[in-house]
Amino acid sequence: MKVVELLDSAGIHYEMSQHRPTFTAQQVAAEEHVSGRYVAKPVVIKADDEFYLCVLAACCKIDFDALKQTLGVERIELADEDELGRLFKDCAVGAEPPFGQLYGLPTLLDKGLEEDEFIIFQAGNHESAIRMDMEDFKNLARPRVLKFSYHMQ
Repeated sequence: MKVVELLDSAGIHYEMSQHRPTFTAQQVAAEEHVSGRYVAKPVVIKADDEFYLCVLAACCKIDFDALKQTLGVERIELADEDELGRLFKDCAVGAEPPFGQLYGLPTLLDKGLEEDEFIIFQAGNHESAIRMDMEDFKNLARPRVLKFSYHMQ
């Protein structure tokens, strides 16, 4: 797993846990017994043919209009499963870690997630999760912090 190698090589403290297979960020939150606000949900978008890794809380959705305006692009769409498979060759589809630099993608962090003390995210598969301090994540991922989400009802 590239993400574990990245964290280990940077000397970052993290905890890895195993759980039943999960296929949504909210399921990860339930398995890890935390609020969805602490689970980082990576969502890959294509904005005018350039891919971005958006990282937001599990309990939120992307505000595509806000993101389009902030990025100054004409068109935004979600990456499809084939594109995800090509971009994240070492990961199960839907279990991508929130480190775009591992895959040649710019990382965008939603402002609503940035103030949390820690984050939890899938480690490239549907059965394991990583918990790490938010400050360590920001220092390592070097994301561009933007406001681009809204809370799901």
